[in-house]
Amino acid sequence: MIGVIKYAVLTAVALIWVYPFVWMVSASLKTNNEIFADKLSLIPQAVQWDNYVRAWKNANFSQYFVNTIHITFFTVVIVLIVTMMMGYALGRFRFPGKRAVMGVIAASMFIPMGFNLIPVFRLIKNMGLMNSRWGVILAQVGSLNVVFVMMFASSFAQIPRELHEAALIDGCGFLRIFLQIMVPLSKPIIGSVVIMQTIWSWSEFLLPLVLTLNSASLRTLAVGLYSLKGEIMLDWTGLAAGAAIALLPIIVVFVFLQKYFVDGISGAVKG
Repeated sequence: MIGVIKYAVLTAVALIWVYPFVWMVSASLKTNNEIFADKLSLIPQAVQWDNYVRAWKNANFSQYFVNTIHITFFTVVIVLIVTMMMGYALGRFRFPGKRAVMGVIAASMFIPMGFNLIPVFRLIKNMGLMNSRWGVILAQVGSLNVVFVMMFASSFAQIPRELHEAALIDGCGFLRIFLQIMVPLSKPIIGSVVIMQTIWSWSEFLLPLVLTLNSASLRTLAVGLYSLKGEIMLDWTGLAAGAAIALLPIIVVFVFLQKYFVDGISGAVKG
């Protein structure tokens, strides 16, 4: 009986949690008048696929989609490589000032992103990368999430040192041990980092807005959604369709990597 009640409560909570997303998809298939006429209804009177066509073509979402994929892919790759190597150094080796480095990394977690916006803007501008995809990529990479470093450090620290010593005896060098032993053993953490960084890069709004302010062709999906807001009226159905288009890739990535995400988070917590 207790189990039935538990699953009933969890099901109710899940439905409440999912409802806004389902309502958004439903709204993307309605007319503007229909949204306001029956706000809670999930079934459209007539499916309006034109909303997706309008968002994709008229609002230039096709170009925004390409920009977002490009920026997200390279950001995730660079962040993954850098945080993995930092975590390996911090988790496996002892060196002078290690505690100080860990303290600085941990303290940087409490610095709000808004405080870094002006220095990042000036740095990207001085590098001549304003209004470019690589300017946005480097700006996002520069704000590396230190949680990833801690996750990798914790994961690498749990690997038995006997495995490392055996590899040294067999003649493996630093790079070979890292690539052939440490990286395969940290797949769950890699999956978690890929999912979280993909979500953050894909939905990042402030940096792409500021760094591509004078180039509409370089906008990302998040910034493109904002452009659907007119001065006089708001295209609600177009906005809902654009949001559905923007969320679909994130859902696909999470579905395929959710096992690694759960294993990575549980492993990091144990560490």
